[in-house]
Amino acid sequence: MTDITYRDLRGMAEFRAAEDLQRDVWGAGDQPDPADLMMVIQAEGGLVGGAFAGDRLLGYVFAFPTREAGAQHSHRLAVRAEARGLGLGVKLKLWQRDWCLTRGITLVRWTYDPLRATNAALNIARLGASAATYHVDYYGEMEGINRGVASDRLLAEWRLDAPAATPGKPLDIALPEDFGALLVQDPPAAAALRLQMRAALLQAFGRGQRITGYDRARRVYLLSDPV
Repeated sequence: MTDITYRDLRGMAEFRAAEDLQRDVWGAGDQPDPADLMMVIQAEGGLVGGAFAGDRLLGYVFAFPTREAGAQHSHRLAVRAEARGLGLGVKLKLWQRDWCLTRGITLVRWTYDPLRATNAALNIARLGASAATYHVDYYGEMEGINRGVASDRLLAEWRLDAPAATPGKPLDIALPEDFGALLVQDPPAAAALRLQMRAALLQAFGRGQRITGYDRARRVYLLSDPV
């Protein structure tokens, strides 16, 4: 594959390419963020950036300002199937980090499915984000690859100007190797695991604990006690 470049999207053709990329990644029925909305949010200070091989968009990240000064909400990150294994997800996030720091943004937040091991490995293990907020069925009923299970989400918090917190004790629930495959092959088991993880993390967060690490070998979250 040719060299990959990382930059802001330019022109409606590239925003429409980002819309198409979302459909490819999240599947039929999922509602993509529309091209015109992304364009306007970028014009008003948001981030819509991409990983390009020549003119082809292989991955993108979309984020926007929040009511909190110096904080950004990162709404979507996606990489085409053909480009998996190239590390584009982490490289897009590191590009986003540089983009934010040059603009005085030091905190980035985003939601992700707590049962998807790939996302936990990227968000918590690789980037050093932490989490202490659990949203139950955050988006309601979803389609595409998220169809058939409650849309529970963790809120990741990535502090760009501070070292990652020290990981703590393991949670006693392992993430499946591939939650998407489990959801297709055994929906009742996927739904049961959703409820089990929900209960465990709500209890942990209620005790003041925080996810500060992820053990990729055992596929378990690591929890730190309140200071």
